[in-house]
Order: sequence, then structure tokens, then C-alpha cells
Amino acid sequence: MAQDGAHHHGDRTTTPPAPMPHQRPPGRTAGGPAFDLPAWASAPRPEAEPGVYRLGYRQVDPERAEVAQIPAWPLLLRAVLNALVGWVAFLYGTQLVLHLIVLTVWVKHPTETAVTVVGLSVNVLVAAAVIKVFGRMGRWPEVWRRYVAPLLSRTVTQDERAEEDRAAAEVLQRSDPWAGLRQGGAAAAAGLLDGEAVGDVDYVRIQRAWESAQADPVFVPAFVEQVAARGAAAFAHPSEARELPGRAERHDLLLRQVCLGATQDVPKNPLSHRAAGFALDPAVLGTSLLAVGPAGTGKTARLARPVAEALCLQALAGTACAVVIGAADADLGPDGWYDVVIAPGDPASVYGLDLYGAAQDPDEAAARLAEALLPDELTARAESARTALQQVVGPFHAAHRRYPGVRELRALLGGEADALAALVKALGVAGRLVAYERDLEHRERQRGRADDPGALLADRLALLDRPAFEGAFATDGTGRPPFAMRVLDHPLRVRVKLPERSHPEAARMLSRLVVGQFVQAAGARADRSLFAGLVVDDASAALDAATVRGVQRMRGANAGAVLLLRTLVDLPEALRAPLFGAVGCRMAFPGIAPWDGRLFSEAWGTHLVQETAVTHTPDTSGGVIRRAGRLGRKALSGTTAQTESVTTRDVERLRWSPSDLAHALPAGHAVVSLTAVSGEQVPPLLVDLRG
Repeated sequence: MAQDGAHHHGDRTTTPPAPMPHQRPPGRTAGGPAFDLPAWASAPRPEAEPGVYRLGYRQVDPERAEVAQIPAWPLLLRAVLNALVGWVAFLYGTQLVLHLIVLTVWVKHPTETAVTVVGLSVNVLVAAAVIKVFGRMGRWPEVWRRYVAPLLSRTVTQDERAEEDRAAAEVLQRSDPWAGLRQGGAAAAAGLLDGEAVGDVDYVRIQRAWESAQADPVFVPAFVEQVAARGAAAFAHPSEARELPGRAERHDLLLRQVCLGATQDVPKNPLSHRAAGFALDPAVLGTSLLAVGPAGTGKTARLARPVAEALCLQALAGTACAVVIGAADADLGPDGWYDVVIAPGDPASVYGLDLYGAAQDPDEAAARLAEALLPDELTARAESARTALQQVVGPFHAAHRRYPGVRELRALLGGEADALAALVKALGVAGRLVAYERDLEHRERQRGRADDPGALLADRLALLDRPAFEGAFATDGTGRPPFAMRVLDHPLRVRVKLPERSHPEAARMLSRLVVGQFVQAAGARADRSLFAGLVVDDASAALDAATVRGVQRMRGANAGAVLLLRTLVDLPEALRAPLFGAVGCRMAFPGIAPWDGRLFSEAWGTHLVQETAVTHTPDTSGGVIRRAGRLGRKALSGTTAQTESVTTRDVERLRWSPSDLAHALPAGHAVVSLTAVSGEQVPPLLVDLRG
């Protein structure tokens, strides 16, 4: 049952860094008291629609919510009037019922007991009918809830309050977070865990290991042995980290939710979401999320960083793996959050990047690399470039049993005679020359021509063949340990820092490459038990047609991406509509351009609203006397008597118009629509992300 303590990157084995010494101790909240595991594990989490933070959520009664919007004075006035009318109806109702009884079924000489019983019964029945009818019309339950119940609660004595507190404490004490272990034959492990400080990460991780152990009774003794040896640190993440340093966001790891803010109590929002916490989880992130908003609106701080933090916590709990991509100076969490930090251009970086993603097929690896190397304006030449790259990568891999490095690949694509001669010689030694002879001949014929795609690719590779990137993309074992996307079936936390300031075009290429590798690797995983989450702080350079198609396929692979854009104009026009169709969740931040808002508005569609039209027309009704009175009124006041007609109808209106999205969103808010992997949809919600 023990987990392996190392990860495999490329062709070598690398050990993740040790846990940070300054991380918060498990079982405690930042700057607060000890973590109360029984209270947290037994807290109510009622069923709710996607996007609702279910920890502590209270389901909304639609009828009560409608009544709660009525102002105080109209509510009280209606209650009093109904009470008066109800009292009169009670008095006359009892007399009428008794009179009918006397006229129909009453005996001539009744006993005193019969008179009392009949009188009380009639009074009770009439009172019940009056209370039911007039109490409903007068909203008496709402008056009780708003005004009477709070007054009565203030009269409770301190002794009664203390008794209630003791009863609540006893109920809480009876809630046992380790009841499943005790009932399943691991009572010794449960008793040991009772005496340790167990945090939410530890609890979810141990419970997941217990579920795995229950699949076969043979594993239960190994589970108990691991807990006895390591206590709350049993089955820990390979890095041995049990908490994130500087953890700040609200998380419910039991449901894998992260609370980003609160859904506003406005008519545009569905009743079930109003005034509730807004949360994201793998159920909705599995359809991928696209967020658009200009710089400074909080996309990174209020969306990308919390989601990255949630994925890293879930990785520590053994339920997810995370890949977070952004500029080196983007605030996506400290390095202590991650097991692997890849920073091309930084000499202090420990890890490098495998340009081929550890693909097993050389043609597949070359195709992905070719698409990443070409800028948007040269995608028309992608097919010829892909073929040219495959014509040198395949023979090199066959000759050397590895992929070529940047400098070797650049020399082969550039047509250097020495490099090609060395490759031909190596193929002859390996006995593979005949198989790849035609590819090399074709590459030789292309050399020197004006339309040679190899020269174009060699020029693009020159951006990566810089002294600053020395050892970052090595394939021969001489550079930094290369990270490859094939490890997405392990609970890894990966941060890719792009050199956007020093090498902007190289950063764009690497962004396309890493995102493309993730999409490809996530869909090709044999073990999909872990949720594979991708966060891209600026996805403008990372998206192409192949990536957009891959994002849509990730829904069925237990994987999803959070893609942030400053504006849709950064994407080629041909990609904008397919991208909106590929993602299931869409998020608009304040200040987006109207042309960006148009796509959101079209994607969200229309809905029926009740529209009231008031029409004023001159009053021409009545006879001679009324007409004379109206003429006199007009002569004295200068106004014409009018009649008012009110028309109510259902009309279709945009849920959010482009103008509303561009100009009416308050700062710190966003409009977001959600789609779960199961297909359940939530219409656009106005969310306050500042809480």
C-alpha cells in the first residue's frame, strides 16, 4: 500500500524536492485553532446544482424566497387586515355552523356534555379553516419567522442555552470520522488516528487509500500496518508534503470544491444560486473553462491562483494532478506548491522540458513539435513543415534510440552536410538505412529551395538554441532532468514558468508545445482515476485548431483546462467560435470589449421575461356632464384626463447583452456559465469574486 517516492521524467528517474520547512503544520488552519476534523467531516453538504459551494449551504424554498422580498409595512398591514377579517369570519362562521347543526341533526333534549363537545369541535374546525385560509393570504408564517421568532429567542435563559450547547456538543462528539475503518476491520488504525492531528488533506488521502484497500480484503492488513507505522502521514504524497505553504482559499476537499466568491442576490441569477457560495470542482472543470477579461480585472488572482491551489491540494490528497503554465512573474503560487518547476531561461531551474513529450511514436512527436514551432501566420505551411520534421526525427530516433536535441535538429533541418552524413552513417551501423533512405533523399532534394520548410523550422528552432536555454531541452542526458507529460497518471504538481520578458517568441512556442502535449497526454492515459487539471494564465499563444479539438475530447478523459485570455482578438478569427463550442464553462470579467461580449451573449442565448407595458390615452368616455367636467379640468389645470392600460406579455431577451458585459459589470465581479461533465447546465451567474 505504500506509495513510490520517485517520479519518472523522460528516460531518467528524478526524486521530487523535500517538503518546504515553513509549511503550515497538518491539522491546523493558517493562524487559527486546531482543525476540527469531526465537525468538518460531519458538516451538512446538501445536494445542489453545479457551482454551489455545498459546505454549509442551505437549500432555498422558492415560496419563502418570494415572500422574503415583500417590504415590512405591506407585509404587516396585510397580516393585520387578514387577522381582523379572520376574527370576524370565525365569529360568524361558528354561529352559522351551529345554526345549521340545530336545524338539521340536533336532538331536542341534548345533554350538557354533548353541547360542550359539539361547541368545542365547531370552534376548532372553524378556527383551523380560518387560520389556513387567512393565514396563507396574510403571510402569517413569514411574519412569525421575521418578527415573532426572534423576540421569543431573546427570552431563552442562559441555562437553556447552555443545555442546547451541551446537546450539540454531544451530537458532534458522536460523529466519528473513522467509523468506516472501525466497521471494516481497521479499528486499530482508527484508534491511532483519533490521537493524531489530522488535516483535511490527510483525511481525504487516508479515506481514498481505505476505499482502495476495501476492494480486496487482502489489502486491509497492509493498510493497518501503514497507518501504524506512519500515523496521519500514511500514504503521503511522494514529496511527503501534507499541506501547502500559504494556503489561503476556501476548500472542501471532501467534495473537491474551491469557493471563489458569492453568487449575487439579483433577479438575473437563478433562485437556487442566489446569495450562495460560488465554487468550482472537477465535475465542471472537466468540461474546461474559458475566462476573458483585460489585465487588472483579477483573472489570475481570483481565478487561476485559487484553482491552481485547489488542484495542488487535491494532488496531495491523491485525487488529481496539476499542470500550471504562466509567465515567470505570474502569481500562481510559490514554488513550494509544486513538485516540478520548469523555468527555461533560468539557470537555477532544476528541471528541463522534453520537447517531444516522451511520445512513443516519432511521427506523432514530430507533428506536435512542428505545430508548436510555427506562428499563427504560418499555419498554412503546417503540413509541409510536419512532413519535413518527420523526415529527420524518425531516422535520428532509429539510429540513436533517442530524439534529437535542439542543436542537432536545427542542423539536420538546415541541411548541414556533416550532420546528414553522420546520420546516414549511424543508420548504416544500426542497420536501418534502407527503411529511411527515401526520407533522407527527399530532405536532400528540398535543401536550398526557396520553399524549403526545413529552413523555416531551423530558423524557428534558433529561438530555442540560445545560451539562456542551455541544458533546458537536452535529450542525451547531459542537461537538466527532462519532464515529460506521460506522467499525468501520477499525482504530480507541475509549474511551467515561461520567459515572456526575455524571450517572448520562445515563450509563445513553449506555451503551444506544453499545452498541446498536455491535451495529447491527458486523452491517451490508460489510468484516468486522477483528474488532470491544466491552468494557463495567458492562453492566447497556446491555442491552435488541434488543441481546441483536444480540449473538447478531454471531457471523457477526466481532465480539463482553465484558459485565460485578455481578449478574443488575440486568437485567429477562425478559432474563436470553435473554442466557445469546445469549452463548457465561460467566464466574462469586467471591461471586456463589446465584440468579445457579443460571442458570450450569443453563446448564452435568450430567455423569456415578463414585460409590462403601460399605455396612456385621452379619456373620451361618459356623457355630456363628464365631458364638460374634463373640459373644465383642462382649462383650470392645463392637463388632459387620461386612461391607463397595462399590458403584460412574455418576450425573449438576451440573458446578458454585449453592452451589459462591456459596461455594466461592477469591479471584482464576473459573469460565468457552467456545464457539468454529466451535461447539467447552469445559466450565466453574476458572481462577486472579492469574498
